[in-house]
Amino acid sequence: MNKYEGLFILNTAGKEEGIKETIDKISAEIAAAGGKVETVQKMDKRPFSRIANKKYNAGFYVNVIFDSKPGAIDQLKHRFALNDEIFRVLFTKAPAPKKDQQGA
Repeated sequence: MNKYEGLFILNTAGKEEGIKETIDKISAEIAAAGGKVETVQKMDKRPFSRIANKKYNAGFYVNVIFDSKPGAIDQLKHRFALNDEIFRVLFTKAPAPKKDQQGA
């Protein structure tokens, strides 16, 4: 199992009250793919610096750190691409925790 970080931009156009449910769905999808969610960090709604579509000019950002098998990432990308509540998603391998250097 590897540790991954997923940055999700949620489509909040006119339905900001459903953010909690969308985050719960994201966690459920990760668990269904055999992953284990470690932390969920809700960020703020932020305007996009470049607007590709006038329909979407801002999004609610959520950062999720989770453990998963490497093969499950492609499956998750596909599943989240089909979800209208998720505008964009980016997965990266989470950096290893830094060791305390005081004892060295």
